[in-house]
Amino acid sequence: MTPAQAMLHAATGLSLSKSEVDRAIRQRVEVTGARDAAAYLKDIAPKELEALVELVVVPESWFYRDQQAFHAAADYLAARLASAPERLLRILTVPCAGGEEPYTMAMVLSDAGIPGDRFIIDAVDISQGCIERARTGIYGRNAFRNQDLAFRERHFSACAGDEFRINDDIRRQVRFKQGNVLEADLDARAGSYDVIFCRNLLIYFDKPTTRAAIAKLDQLLRRDGLLFVGYAEVPSLCQNGFAPLPYAQAFGLTREVAVERRKVARVAMPPQPLPAPPQARPTLRNAPAAASPPPRSPAPPPPPPPPSARAAGAPPGAVTAPTADLLADARRLADLGQVREAEGKCRDYLAQVPDSADAYFILGLLNELTKKLQLAEDYWKRCIYLQPDHYEALCHLALLAETNSDAATAAALKARAARIYKRQQAS
Repeated sequence: MTPAQAMLHAATGLSLSKSEVDRAIRQRVEVTGARDAAAYLKDIAPKELEALVELVVVPESWFYRDQQAFHAAADYLAARLASAPERLLRILTVPCAGGEEPYTMAMVLSDAGIPGDRFIIDAVDISQGCIERARTGIYGRNAFRNQDLAFRERHFSACAGDEFRINDDIRRQVRFKQGNVLEADLDARAGSYDVIFCRNLLIYFDKPTTRAAIAKLDQLLRRDGLLFVGYAEVPSLCQNGFAPLPYAQAFGLTREVAVERRKVARVAMPPQPLPAPPQARPTLRNAPAAASPPPRSPAPPPPPPPPSARAAGAPPGAVTAPTADLLADARRLADLGQVREAEGKCRDYLAQVPDSADAYFILGLLNELTKKLQLAEDYWKRCIYLQPDHYEALCHLALLAETNSDAATAAALKARAARIYKRQQAS
């Protein structure tokens, strides 16, 4: 890690590639007129560090993104309110990007008939620019990517051009604040949130920072509250005291202790798919799996590429910094929904590091998203061939085996994943 990477990691918690950091520094050098990168970084002022951070965060979002999570949260919150009508429901979204996620939650709750005086949403993001944009409540065409835009007719008014402004009754439900999930000033809200959205943030953290962030989220969440994350982040939460909800494509979790109180079996992996709620419309990121094929015998894992495919002169396992950046870029592009570009980065990485289990795991996720389940399965098998203790790949293979009605294979993979989970917990 370069000094600049370390500085931004300390400021944001993000594990950024050298190419991302260098690109951001070059832009700020041009804007500030600094002599070069070294001169720019020497005694960098806090205000300038904020400007640099703005260039490395990923503020990509849109309304009703992965909408099953919102419907699962709304069902849970409605049930809580039914049991205690006078309570105030509290929701946190962190990071909130440009406000699309917290405003979506407010719209969903409003459409579900929950009065505005019965819930409040706190929205936090490290980017001051994102916070300022969210507070205006004005959005362009890129924020409306769903086929069904009836919500826009109900909750927005047209502005100049192709922009729309969210109605004041929804804006009043959300309180925006600049901050970081790792910051201590959230401590005053410990145990106060019924629902927390923290989606597609942990994938940018290293393992120690991920554990710290999960500990912070655990501190903020009510003991029986729900936490919603990105699909690739579920295993990390399962390794740190959470269990998944049996709600298709919502990627929601609750504490294992809460599950035990309800006498539900502990499951340290993503849940078996259930039917999506009637209101949910599939998108690329949340589309249900294609129709299950008939049961078949599991195919043997494909062999790894031959050692001769390695980059010339590179020792086995050696990964240079520019090469490693390709995999980080692939994860970022996958999170943005740019499947083809992410696949290209993975293949470029594999051309130089053909025995990378993580690259094959990402390719499996990308093909799962586009419903190419056979390809996804082949990539995950290659992943565990190269790294037999790859917990996440085993979880996905077990889930796919259940979808294919292959109970024996699913049970064997679950048992294998459970053994790995226990070893990781012990270490």
